[in-house]
Amino acid sequence: MGIQELMIANPKLSLILVAALVTLVMTFINKKFTDQNRMKELKDIQKACRINLKGSRDNPKEMEKINRQMMECSMEMMKHSFKPILITFIPLIIFFWWLRGIFLQTSLGTSWIWWYISAGIISSIVFRKVLKVH
Repeated sequence: MGIQELMIANPKLSLILVAALVTLVMTFINKKFTDQNRMKELKDIQKACRINLKGSRDNPKEMEKINRQMMECSMEMMKHSFKPILITFIPLIIFFWWLRGIFLQTSLGTSWIWWYISAGIISSIVFRKVLKVH
């Protein structure tokens, strides 16, 4: 019995396992190709900015300065996240095309994508905490 036959025979379990495996690989790629120390620094800066923003509600100039700093941090974080996206985009498109062909034949039918997204979100939260990916 091949992989596809096993996946068709147990669609929910196999989809959850596939989603967790893909998420694990993506988490490792994110960790490898982003500067984790800089990402942590940027998140800490944003956290401090949010606290400062609450304290300066009556000072529009200070709020504007804080918002500008938060926007700069967000832009830098986005730049860091592009590299892993560029590396994984085409392989993931091909993989999802293959996966769709398998799961449309199962009892999950067209709802397979929602199972995948749910399992991916849950496993991503777990893997990011365990592997300390920022």
